[in-house]
Amino acid sequence: MTKNFFQILNKDKETAARTGLISTSHGTISTPVYMPVGTKASVKAINHHDLYEMGCDIILGNLYHLYLQPGIDVIEKSGGLHKFMNWNKNILTDSGGFQVFSLSKIRKITDEGVQFRSIIDGSNHFFSPEEVVRMQASIGSDIIMVLDECIEFNEDYKYTLNAAQRTLKWAEISLKTRNKINKEIGEIKVFGIIQGGFIKDVRRFCAESISSMDFDGIAVGGLSVGENRDITFDILRHTINYVDRSKPLYFMGLGDPIGIIYAIECGVDMFDCVMPTRISRNGSIFTTHGKINIKNKRFTYDFSPLEQSCDCYTCANFTKSYLKHLYKSKEILASMLLTTHNLKFIFNLVENARKTIKAGSFLKFKEDFIKNYHVD
Repeated sequence: MTKNFFQILNKDKETAARTGLISTSHGTISTPVYMPVGTKASVKAINHHDLYEMGCDIILGNLYHLYLQPGIDVIEKSGGLHKFMNWNKNILTDSGGFQVFSLSKIRKITDEGVQFRSIIDGSNHFFSPEEVVRMQASIGSDIIMVLDECIEFNEDYKYTLNAAQRTLKWAEISLKTRNKINKEIGEIKVFGIIQGGFIKDVRRFCAESISSMDFDGIAVGGLSVGENRDITFDILRHTINYVDRSKPLYFMGLGDPIGIIYAIECGVDMFDCVMPTRISRNGSIFTTHGKINIKNKRFTYDFSPLEQSCDCYTCANFTKSYLKHLYKSKEILASMLLTTHNLKFIFNLVENARKTIKAGSFLKFKEDFIKNYHVD
């Protein structure tokens, strides 16, 4: 592991929250950090310039989707994923394990990897843990996620343990692959993933095992898959007791404001989710007082911005009335403007968390935010 890949800068005295810095060849990333999801080499309904203006230093891509379309060979021939999509900051690529997990009727999991059918044309494909790391390295990912087995909520003990053991076997193969690649083409960064479902001793076993391996970072997977939030954070708090905290900790698939605040309090450094962009396209907007829906009748004659205190382009230039009109008219601009606001809201939230951790006032910030944020 590169000596200064991750540095811890500040630790909160009242919680496990902390700030840090991740450094790669594409720049530094201040943590905690929210990473917008650009599954198919594009964050939906927003352009790169606007993401840069918001201070976005890292986005996600998804190997499963990129493999199917446009194809790894296309991205390789273009000069890598950064050049292909003309993105000059960091990219984390997910292995596609979650997508494969969600395709239960058209995939088969073995100890060697995952066989699946394409959602595009039904053709058969196979992902091995070694191939998944190699493909991500070949397209120039700054942070590579290993292949893991994500399971359904409330699976029984035997199934959960078997899936965790398979994930650990794949993790070992992934590390060997990383070490080979480091000798062949240069250093890559690979994160291991903790699975274990919702069975605490399996979670502990998996967390301790992944932490004992020489990964560059550690991710908590298999949460936010339909369970109650209280269960999510009970398992998270339990899991991180057994994680090597000298490495960055990534909570996969978390993007709601309250969830983000709780995760930061637990010591999470990185998180991603499609939620902020997806709900924008459905007319839902984050505000400091909770979510609102622009379709609501009360906004017809509301000529105020989405939020007075927001410094995003949307709030500086447009009213709720106009945004409702765009949405009801099915104008593409509605998705773009609402996405701009929701992403800026999350970026501001995380930036304020970093500032208050540094200032020693994170707990008050958390309590004030939760008190004011109405959850529907």
